[in-house]
Amino acid sequence: MIVDVLRHASAAGLAEAVAGRAITTLVEQVSEAGIAHLCLTGGGIGTAVLDALRESGAADSIDWARVHVWWSDERFVPAGDADRNDSAARAALLNHVGIPPANIHAMPTPDQVDGNVEAGAQAYAHELARFARADAAVPSMDILLLGIGPDGHVASLFPEMPALHDHRPVVGVHGSPKPPPQRMTMTLPAICAAKQVWILASGEAKATAVRLALTDEAGPLQVPAAGARGRVRTLFCLDEAAASGLPPDMGRPSA
Repeated sequence: MIVDVLRHASAAGLAEAVAGRAITTLVEQVSEAGIAHLCLTGGGIGTAVLDALRESGAADSIDWARVHVWWSDERFVPAGDADRNDSAARAALLNHVGIPPANIHAMPTPDQVDGNVEAGAQAYAHELARFARADAAVPSMDILLLGIGPDGHVASLFPEMPALHDHRPVVGVHGSPKPPPQRMTMTLPAICAAKQVWILASGEAKATAVRLALTDEAGPLQVPAAGARGRVRTLFCLDEAAASGLPPDMGRPSA
């Protein structure tokens, strides 16, 4: 399994480069396998990537009818709420490309599961299983995007929280240290089933978390990003501010 660190001069350059890499990967995957699975993340840099993808002239080369879109976590708030990751993704990208509604696999809203976040997590696990191989709990995402928090969290896996000990593919989160308190999240086993995990970080506030995720100074319980790895490849896509805590020779400039 390969772990690469790619440095970008700016957050805007990072977003454009990741969008370009995503387009190439999705086109190749659809050509080879007839289907591609893309797992999205929220946050500022995750949404910036989707904005850049929409604005790219090459986005039309993707056969969106063959792309299935998922989320690694979601806030347990009503449909259309601005806090929902899927709301941001629809506004930035999904409403502007020809992707069939059935290919957009949003996590359940409270009204769909009688306000029970655990039932929502279980329902999403069942949806993932529908597209997985017979011997797997989740489809192997061709790209799984993750942001990273200053505390080292990814998805809604926060340091020392019970979800880090859970082996179910999706779990409910109670008492999240970031509002809202209730969320749903993929667990590390589900994340690590992805072919490629791309961790995106922008800004100096992320520098310590990035360093800890890439070194042996802490484990996944303390820094969940340290446990997020793809089966084939893991990319840390960083702007120079987020990379400022790394040794100068760690990583390479993005092409």
